[in-house]
Amino acid sequence: MIFKKSLLATSILVATLGLTACGGSSSNDNNINNGQTPDQPTNAAPTAVTLKSKDADATEVTVTENMVAVEIGTLLVTDSDDDKHEYVSVSDDRFEVTEEGVLKLKAGEHLNYELEQEVTVSVTVKDGGDNEKSFDVKFKVLDEMDYDFISRFAEGESSVAYSGQIARHILIKELFNYIKSEQFVTDSKQGKDAILTELDKFYAVSEEDFEGIWGERDLTVVTDPAAQTKLTDISSHKDLNGKVAGNDAKGQHKDWKEDGSFAGWTAIAADGETPIPELVVRQLFAQLAERAQSEAPSDSTGREIETIYVTETGVDLNQMIQKFLYGALAFSQSADDYLDYNTEGKGLLTDNTEAVEGKTYTNLEHQWDEGFGYFGAARNYMNYSDDEIAGKGGRDGFSAGYNDANADGKIDFNSEYNFGNSTNAAKRDRGTVDNAKPTDLTKEAFEAFYNGRKLINSTEGALSETQMETLQGHAKDALLAWEKAIAATVVHYINDTQKDLDRLASELAGTHADDYDGEQYEPSDFATLAKHWSEMKGFALNFQFNRHSPF
Repeated sequence: MIFKKSLLATSILVATLGLTACGGSSSNDNNINNGQTPDQPTNAAPTAVTLKSKDADATEVTVTENMVAVEIGTLLVTDSDDDKHEYVSVSDDRFEVTEEGVLKLKAGEHLNYELEQEVTVSVTVKDGGDNEKSFDVKFKVLDEMDYDFISRFAEGESSVAYSGQIARHILIKELFNYIKSEQFVTDSKQGKDAILTELDKFYAVSEEDFEGIWGERDLTVVTDPAAQTKLTDISSHKDLNGKVAGNDAKGQHKDWKEDGSFAGWTAIAADGETPIPELVVRQLFAQLAERAQSEAPSDSTGREIETIYVTETGVDLNQMIQKFLYGALAFSQSADDYLDYNTEGKGLLTDNTEAVEGKTYTNLEHQWDEGFGYFGAARNYMNYSDDEIAGKGGRDGFSAGYNDANADGKIDFNSEYNFGNSTNAAKRDRGTVDNAKPTDLTKEAFEAFYNGRKLINSTEGALSETQMETLQGHAKDALLAWEKAIAATVVHYINDTQKDLDRLASELAGTHADDYDGEQYEPSDFATLAKHWSEMKGFALNFQFNRHSPF
C-alpha cells in the first residue's frame, strides 16, 4: 500500500511538472517561439494620394494660368495605419508641398495654358514606418484672356512680338518728359536750332545716330526695377516721324499731301510734298522753340506765364504734341496700316501659311500684333482694374499701371506696362462707374484684339472667306472701342475746359473771389486751362485717321 501510494504520488508529480514545462499555465501553442524573436506587427504603406480642390463645390481641380505661387489644392493620403505623413518630394521643380499638405507653385512660378492644359506631378510620401511611395496627381490649367500665343513653328516659343511699337511709345513718353524737364530749360538757352536738334533726337533720330544717343541715354520712363533701362534694350533703330500719317504712305486711305486732306488745322497749307500731319508736328516744334526763347509772356489777365511750353494764347505745346502723336502715329498706324484690309500684302491681307524668315510668327500674326502694340495695353490687361490701368490706386504690384506678370522681379516694357490710349480707355471707364450704363471700353478693345489674334493663331494656313470676315469684324470692334475712348476723352476735356473758362471769365469780370469762395486766380489756373484745351484739341484731331470710323 505504501508503494502504491508513493507510485501514485510520483505519477501525479511528474505529470504536473510535465505540464509546467510545456508552459500550460502561461502560454499556448500559437506562441511557441522555439528560441526565435517573435514577429512584429506590419505597418502598411500608403495606398493612394488624391488632390482636393480648395473650392468645396468643384468637381475637378483647376488653376488659372499666370497666377504666381498659387495654391493648387490639398493632398489627401489614404493609409490604413497612419494619419501623419511626410511629403518627401515632388517630381516637378516648379511645385512644393507645405507642411499642411498643400500642393502649390513655388515663389516666382506660374503656368501657361498655351504650353500645357493639364499638369501631372508625382508626389512621394513617407509614413511613420518609413514606407515611401509615389503617386501621380493631375489638375487642369484654365486659359486666361491674356495676349500670349504660342508659335506654330517653334515649340514652346511665343509668336507675339511688337517691340517696335513699344519703342515708339517710349519715344513719345520720353519726348513729353524732356519738354517738361529742367534739361529742356537749360537747352533752350542755346538757341532755337539747338532746341530743334534736341527734339529730333526723339522724333527723327537717324539710324546712324540711334545707337550713340539711345544706347547711352538712360530712360526717364522708369519702373522699379525695369528689365530695360535704355531704348536700345527694347528695340533696334526706331523713330517717330517715319510712322506719322502720310510718311508711311502705302495703303493709306488719304493722300495726306493734298490740300483739304487734313481737318482741324487750317493754319498750314499743303505744299504737295510733305504730308500735312508731318507739317503740323514741325509747326508745333517751331512754336515750342520760339516760346522757349521768348521772355515770359503774359496771360489774358496780365499775369506772367511761368510754364516754358505754354503760349500766351493758351496752348500747352507739350500736351498738344503728345496727344496729336497718339493719333497721327499710334492710331493711324493701327487703323490705316496693320488692321486695315484694303491693300494686298499689307495688314490683314498678308500671309498666314508660313513663318516669316527667322521668326516664330506669320506675317499676319505680326501685323495684328503691331496693331495691338500701338493700343499700348499690357498683355495681362484684363487682370487690371480701371484704377490700376489709369495709375490711380489699387493692389500692390498693379497700382502704378504696370505689373510683373512673370514674377521675374523686373518690369518688361514689351509686355508688362500700359501705354498711351490703353490708359485713356481706363480713365474714361472710371468716370462712368456711377452711371446707369457705365462704359467698359477697356474690355471691348482688349477682347476684340484677343479674339482676332486667337483666330489667326488657331488657323493652320490661310483664313477662309468666313474667317476673314470674322477677323475684319474683330479689327473694326477694336478700333471702334479705341475711337470711342478718344471721343470720351475729348468730351472729358471739353467739360474741363469749360470750367476753366468760367474761372477765367470770372477773373476778367473781377468777381473771381466772390464766385469761388475767396480763392485768388493764379498763374497755374491759366496753365491748367491751356493743358485741358490742348489735350482736347490734340485728341480731337485723331478722328480722321480711321478709314472705318462710324463718326
